[in-house]
This record gives sequence, structure tokens and C-alpha cells, in this order.
Amino acid sequence: PGVMAIENLGNSAPWSENSMRSELTNPQAHYFVALEGKEVVGFAGYWAIVDEAHVTNISVHPHRRRKGTGKQLMLALLKSAKDLGLTCSTLEVRVGNLGAIALYKKLGYVECAIRKGYYPNDREDASVMWLYGLDKAL
Repeated sequence: PGVMAIENLGNSAPWSENSMRSELTNPQAHYFVALEGKEVVGFAGYWAIVDEAHVTNISVHPHRRRKGTGKQLMLALLKSAKDLGLTCSTLEVRVGNLGAIALYKKLGYVECAIRKGYYPNDREDASVMWLYGLDKAL
């Protein structure tokens, strides 16, 4: 419930509860939850595909943004991917989400392409970002 609450608060095109639940049985999926006490304040996930960590989603409660939670989630995700022997990571991010783009750049991601009209609810473009050399990044 805590993950779904944050997903619905922070995502204008949220995943359904069924989609989230199916990730729990997906052998390629790896998810992390940030807690403050017993309260869920953020989550992030990726799929391990061949040698790549494809970040599927990351969301932080609006009251916890800009406090390092997103960075901690991304570092946990990337360390997990590195420990699995993955060598790179990719993600899509709304072109208007300048805070997230700045974080990903600090972590070593580079913008490589634009997916026009990627987000279904408002047709906003997505920036495709890659982090190469994951084995050297952390």
C-alpha cells in the first residue's frame, strides 16, 4: 500500500496495482524501498536484461524530495546491478523533470535520445539516458 500511495502521488501516469504486484514475481525485476521508520518514503526498481539494468521506476514521496532519498535509492539499485555483473544502465525520464535529470547526470548518466510523446497521459517526451561502465562507476 505504501508503494502504491507514492506511485499515485508522484506519477501522473501511475502503474496499476496489478502491474506492481506482477513485478514481485518477475525474475528479472529488482526493487528497493526507502523507509522512514515504518513509513514507505520511496521506491525504485530495475530489470536485469542481459548486461543492462533498465530502471523501470523510481518515486519519492513529495515531502521527501530533495533530501537524498532518490540518490540513495539509485545508488542501491546501481550497486545491486553491479553486484549481478551488469555493465550498464538505462532509463527514460520526462524531459521536464529537471531535478531527476540532474541527479542522473551526477550519477554518470548521459542523455542519448528523445522518445517523442513517450508518456501516455500527456504525450510528454522522454529523455533516454545511459550509464556506461557500471563496473567502474561505483
